[in-house]
Amino acid sequence: MSRFDAIIVGAGQAGSPLAARLSAAGMSVALIERHLVGGTCVNTGCMPTKTLVASAYAARIARRAAEYGVVLDGPVGIDMKRVKARAQKITLDAREGLEKWIAGMSGVTLLRGQARFTGPRTLMVGDQEIEGERVFLNVGGRASRPPMPGIDSVPVMTNTDIVALDELPRHLVVVGGSYIGLEFAQMYRRFGAEVTVVEKGPRLIAREDPEVSAAVQAMLEKEGIAFRLDAECIHFAPSDEGVLVGVDRESGEPEIPGSHVLLAIGRTPNTGDLGLDAAGVETDSRGYIKVDDKLETNVPGIFALGDCNGRGAFTHTAYNDFEIVADNMLDGADRKLSDRISTYALFVDPPLARVGMSPLEAKAAGHDVLVGHRPMTRVGRAKEKAETEGFMQVVVDAGSRKILGATIFGASGDEAIHCVLDLMYMGGTAENLAHAMHIHPTVAELLPTIAGELEPFA
Repeated sequence: MSRFDAIIVGAGQAGSPLAARLSAAGMSVALIERHLVGGTCVNTGCMPTKTLVASAYAARIARRAAEYGVVLDGPVGIDMKRVKARAQKITLDAREGLEKWIAGMSGVTLLRGQARFTGPRTLMVGDQEIEGERVFLNVGGRASRPPMPGIDSVPVMTNTDIVALDELPRHLVVVGGSYIGLEFAQMYRRFGAEVTVVEKGPRLIAREDPEVSAAVQAMLEKEGIAFRLDAECIHFAPSDEGVLVGVDRESGEPEIPGSHVLLAIGRTPNTGDLGLDAAGVETDSRGYIKVDDKLETNVPGIFALGDCNGRGAFTHTAYNDFEIVADNMLDGADRKLSDRISTYALFVDPPLARVGMSPLEAKAAGHDVLVGHRPMTRVGRAKEKAETEGFMQVVVDAGSRKILGATIFGASGDEAIHCVLDLMYMGGTAENLAHAMHIHPTVAELLPTIAGELEPFA
């Protein structure tokens, strides 16, 4: 049996940098990967999708060229094979770079294959059994595919399939009106497809406040995307033109004919085939590995990082998991999951960026809430770019004046939100933000103004 100081299962956004830190500290490390180095982000998530978003944005700007005084000859065309090839190259370049990085790590052995526990410190990888003093699980997740009526009778894509698509759908039906689904809906509408989004709930992105859901839907409707909400009984059937998606609504057509269907209704952790029972590792009812505030499982010495622990579903949360574990283990730090502030973005255009609490969340938590609000139509940089959809909002506790959260749905919002995030992490107040001098002309320059114009939240 081969023995290592540490075993890392999964070469994703937490696994690979953790291997680097541990090997630099002189440890022997087994890094196990059954599929592609880089995990979801590099291969089927952030990198290819944001590359596709960039191509869709270029198409949108080209069609609006006349608004900027730019004259183009003829209609704007889309070459989907070139669009896909560009995204694929960026993914391949990133993955090859990671593989070279891992190969150069002293003391790291990359093992290819499925890992399965045979005990609390032992795993089988193929026909090889290995043992580690500590085990770190970074196995990620995959798109959920529930047993919906008729789903096995038709071709249904997930995010993994659609990033490899090199043709333009005639009519893309997106099942799921949340983050992943809306990004692809807008993207393919801008490429020229007819797009309908089907959502079983009464509004989009139910995690957000109703004001945000309504604003995002209105923006997407302006681009020609159709929505069918309250679709409780979604089902599928084949048709001569592709797929029929049934919605069983009292109003509107009961079935939507589409050429392609994207299923975007959540994620499932890749924990079912790890043999966690053999190690005694506990999971919740959905299969996510239970961890404490320092990412350790109920079994001492076994940690879970990234999407598989259910404590975040983003590349940045996975990387932060790595930082917490590495700093605590190697530097004697006392970092905890509970110290970090929730932040994320929906990468439609313009993006929706969030940090901390929304006004409704803050009110529900018992705060006396103040809100600063400004529509993007009153932001100079947005007007100059002719991108005035959305709004900016800062949430403050009236008593302590601490900043509780912020929402920026608008141009450059995914970058400007970090001004608020960093100040919140330092325990900053509305006055700290209001007194800061920001660069003109930017979107972020309005944040101090908003912080000085707070009103009670009803």
